[in-house]
Amino acid sequence: MEDNIFLDKVIEFLVRDTKIDYDEDRISYPYGGLSTTIKGFSIDPFFMSQYCKNVYGLTGEEIDYVWNEYKRIILDKITNK
Repeated sequence: MEDNIFLDKVIEFLVRDTKIDYDEDRISYPYGGLSTTIKGFSIDPFFMSQYCKNVYGLTGEEIDYVWNEYKRIILDKITNK
């Protein structure tokens, strides 16, 4: 697996570029131009995988790590706003 420092930076970029609008009940993802309601939060594995592969050159194992950490952080932001 790639150096975790790099992967943690990727996660940081993804989280920073995810827009959560509590007033409008919207979450906009940094990949694929997708958005949904906060209550409907889910991460599309296809778009997330393609984005991480194309933009950051991640492998499948690295994408799994990034995906799990990203999801945990975003869920925490939603839950503990």
